[in-house]
Amino acid sequence: MTDEPDEFPTAEELPDDPVTVDDIDPFTVDDDDFEDINDFAAAEWKNETTANERIRTVINRTTTPKSAGDIAETALVSETKARTTLNRLAEEGLVRSQQTDSGKLYGRDPEWHLLKQVRQLAGSETLVDQIQRVKQELAEYKSKYDATDPEELLISDKELDQDELDDVSHWRTAERELTHLRAAYRLKEAKEQAATVTEPGDTQTGTQTTSPGGGQPPLQ
Repeated sequence: MTDEPDEFPTAEELPDDPVTVDDIDPFTVDDDDFEDINDFAAAEWKNETTANERIRTVINRTTTPKSAGDIAETALVSETKARTTLNRLAEEGLVRSQQTDSGKLYGRDPEWHLLKQVRQLAGSETLVDQIQRVKQELAEYKSKYDATDPEELLISDKELDQDELDDVSHWRTAERELTHLRAAYRLKEAKEQAATVTEPGDTQTGTQTTSPGGGQPPLQ
């Protein structure tokens, strides 16, 4: 079913002339005020988001620890605002901080970030298909190089060219992806099994109304 507006405009509310593409402006800031496209994009991002949202976005994409000043510059906020928000996120366990000789550095918490990824994957309707796709990719690498894993290929006597080294990198990525997908599958199974447990006081306490795994095929 498609979403429809609760009310339609009356004849008096409709414009006299037909609306064209030129009449539609998708941006909330005037692009004529900026000569540089990057400045325009930054202004649009700042206008469409809050300071906290921008700080969270930056820290979630930060793979190496950075200072509050560096994060503030990217997030388009003051250094004081960035430091206050980052310290609060560190207290909540979403950000890790470390004191160095040059000052405090901040980075995303890898465990929290991994759990977030796994939870997102667990909600995917194509989870099983993704697992099968990655398994097929791994099987192709094993067959192509007659090796059980990328490390075996690296320590072999074979001299690897750049394309083969790229394959090693992609192979490792695929193995890591499969690990995350399997963890997501098990999380999804656990949630579905927990949902079948009857609430206390029910006359059928302990009875499962669906099979474990919610009808999902067994994980290989």
